[in-house]
Parts: sequence; structure tokens; C-alpha cells
Amino acid sequence: MGISYYSKEGLDKLKKELEHMKSVERPKISQQIAEARDKGDLSENAEYDAAKEAQGLLEMKISKLEETLSNARLMDSSKIDTSKVMVLATVTIKNLRNQAKMTYTLVSESEADLKNGKISINSPIGKGLSGKKIGETAEIQTPAGKMEFEILDIKFD
Repeated sequence: MGISYYSKEGLDKLKKELEHMKSVERPKISQQIAEARDKGDLSENAEYDAAKEAQGLLEMKISKLEETLSNARLMDSSKIDTSKVMVLATVTIKNLRNQAKMTYTLVSESEADLKNGKISINSPIGKGLSGKKIGETAEIQTPAGKMEFEILDIKFD
């Protein structure tokens, strides 16, 4: 797994999620396992099996999140080339087919949230816009066919 860049907000969210899994969910599952164990015969105890399975899934999630965090880096906006579209850029684009203007912020996969205008840098549009400068046109293959977008503005917060 490669290095991924996050905003401070995105990195904090991942850390909180991991902390919640470790401090709330893990003890809760241990408690469920202990209660199920107290009920006797483990060979026919569906509650025990379910709790053990939930524990295994949680531990997998915790370990995957720890791996993500170990490869996560905070984006340092003072060291980036702000003339090009890249992760954490807020890009205003114009669809050349219908002249519609849209503004998106390109973020890491886990921070993507279309309702809030955050699209993944790994999405077709994110990849198509990446590296482009103001005034350039990006041709992007979408499920609806090839679309052309003109880069109108690039901002970094």
C-alpha cells in the first residue's frame, strides 16, 4: 500500500475512527464473548460464534486502518505546485458540452463525499483533471461517454 495524502480534517477523522474501534467497539465485543461464554456449552452457542466472528472482523478493520494511517501523510500546502490540479485542490471546471460550471475538491479515496463536492483523486474525473493547469482542457472518459472540461480555477485552502 502506497503513501496517501490527507487534509488535517481527513487524518483526524481516521484517527478518531481507529480510537473508537479500539476503546469502544473492542471492549464491547470482548464483553459479548464473555457473556456468551458464561452461558455454557460453546459448541452449540450461536451468540458466542457470532461474537467471535464480529471480533475477527473488527480486528481486521483495526489492522487495515492502522496500515492506512502508517502510510498517511499530511498534505503540506506550502510545498506544492499550486499551478496544477492535484490532491486537495479545489477546482472550478466548465463542461464544454453544456457550459455548466462545477467546483470540486479532490481528496483521498476515504475522504470522498460527492454531496459536499469532494471527489476522489482516483476517480475518472479526478485522474482526468490531475496535473492540468488553468485554461487547459481535460478529456475524461465517463460512463456517459467522453466529456471535456476546461479548468477555470485552482485553489488550495
